Amino acid sequence: MTDTPLSYGTPEHPRVAVRGEARLEFDPEIARVGITVSARGKDRRNALEDLTRRNDRVLELARSYGQAMEKLETGAFSITPELDQQGRNEKIRAYHGRVHIVAVLNDFTTLGEFTTRIADLEMTHINGPWWSLRPDSPAHAEARRQAVREAVQRAREYAGALDTHLTALVELADIGAENAPTALPAPPGGARAAYGGAASQPSALNLEPQRQTVYARVNARFIMAPPKL
Repeated sequence: MTDTPLSYGTPEHPRVAVRGEARLEFDPEIARVGITVSARGKDRRNALEDLTRRNDRVLELARSYGQAMEKLETGAFSITPELDQQGRNEKIRAYHGRVHIVAVLNDFTTLGEFTTRIADLEMTHINGPWWSLRPDSPAHAEARRQAVREAVQRAREYAGALDTHLTALVELADIGAENAPTALPAPPGGARAAYGGAASQPSALNLEPQRQTVYARVNARFIMAPPKL
């Protein structure tokens, strides 16, 4: 019969259970910007044509940033009739059209220029930016490694307090390693609705990237050599 240490510990193989945690800050890697293009007209076709034209203008402008524009996605699209409030008949007063677009940029030197140019477009609303790390960012792995190192160090300190040492790792459990931006709302002045183009290009906003906090936590269980108490 083999002498295998039990996970819950015995006098011959005492167990020490610890938690390792890490909280690191990193510069963001991407910035998301929400864009809403609107149109309103008494005729459905006219409202749709205006919406299509404005949407194409936004997409054309976004694509002109090349590799700085990491992702460009169209979300919800709607054409909604507005009914006349007077009378009981369902008379349509106007049509409202909207298209929602999400732009993801990885070059923050162009972000301020992009947001102001979008905000200067006709019937276009911009919201953001929201800073973040990519899901596969090396920052997450670094936080997990630090959490493991802290767990090992903490277990060694407990063993050292008993004048003994660790002999085996029994379990290492990942209880969460996630990117947690400290704030999501757009900064003041970072978004506005535009209802008419200016004669000249507006000055670019000065947007400061928001540092991202990455958390990692692990539970670890070790076996120690029996201490002499």
